[in-house]
Amino acid sequence: MNFGKYVFSQVVSVIDPNDFNKCVERYNGNYKVKYFSCWHQLLCMMFGQLSNRESLSDLILCLQTQKSKWYHLGIGTSISKSNLAHANEKRDWRIFADFAYLLIAEARKNILPNEALSVFENNAIYAIDTTTIDLCLDVFWWAKFRKNKAAIKLHTVLDIKTEIPCYMHITDGKVHEVNVLDILEFEANGFYVMDRGFVDYERLYVIHKEQAFFVTRAKTNMKCSRIYSAKVDKTTGVLYDQIIRLTNYYAAIEYPQKLRRVKYFDAETNKKFIFITNNFELSALQVALLYKYRWKIELFFKWIKQHLKVKSFWGHSENAVKVQVYVAIITFVSVALVKQKHKTPLTQYQILQILSLTLLNKNQLNQLFKEALIQYVKESEHNQLNLF
Repeated sequence: MNFGKYVFSQVVSVIDPNDFNKCVERYNGNYKVKYFSCWHQLLCMMFGQLSNRESLSDLILCLQTQKSKWYHLGIGTSISKSNLAHANEKRDWRIFADFAYLLIAEARKNILPNEALSVFENNAIYAIDTTTIDLCLDVFWWAKFRKNKAAIKLHTVLDIKTEIPCYMHITDGKVHEVNVLDILEFEANGFYVMDRGFVDYERLYVIHKEQAFFVTRAKTNMKCSRIYSAKVDKTTGVLYDQIIRLTNYYAAIEYPQKLRRVKYFDAETNKKFIFITNNFELSALQVALLYKYRWKIELFFKWIKQHLKVKSFWGHSENAVKVQVYVAIITFVSVALVKQKHKTPLTQYQILQILSLTLLNKNQLNQLFKEALIQYVKESEHNQLNLF
């Protein structure tokens, strides 16, 4: 047994308290605070995310049984349900949002990109999508969605190469997903992959003018005229590769330039897809491949909903909800940094499951990850006799 740091402290060591304190000072977060600081608030919320606590009461109850370890965990000495609830309600959520983006920037520098995307070495690739989280209208009255229903929407931009979210915008359920394009800053030569819910020709033309590229699916009612058709190899699944111009009156005004239209047959799903893009350099197969990688943002939404607390909230105000969502993102990125630091082949899900049961142990993280891998070795090299 190692008598060093607790596992939770080792996880938290990948984030810099000085960077966080700069965010706190920016919004005067510790004004008139004596004991329970914003840093303590962050650590308590991260502990709840990593240990999969169901509610604020559940989190405080667990922490109250471990008072002797509070000092070594770095979470302070004034933890109570009222303190944490008040902090989530009153302290500016932008503290945690700004720190999340600092941590994201660090992760994108350190995490190695997906080798399968090496062909796009000189281009950033982003997926843009939105997920809806249903809420109770009587409790979350500010998050109006429908007449008898409340919800929030998480508008997200995911860096596909590192699988790290680089931007997240939280709104009530009434805001349409396409509106997020109005507040994004587009990176020159970057690819932005979107579903057809984001097809708005005026907004797509803004991306084009920023010298960035988009790949999305064409709407079924899109009207256009074909200018040129390139030769394609239909054995690859590409059915046609065309240069087109929009013919609908308003669409032609909103997007006056040429577009590229690619039709692709996916043998796995037995479906046909029609893509539009403003990039004329990639092969038609690469255009289809880029859109296929859009699925990573769907997996990201599924992952955080299943393994972090972004569906059941520990506070009812808009500020408390945003604090919890951004702490969940901080936790997600911290686990990714832990994975990169220890160079373990375990997935983030496997790491999270190990951490959830060992936060208050004093094992070294690299030892925990090695012991988890031993099981796979035994299973692959077993010497049991065949029954038949």
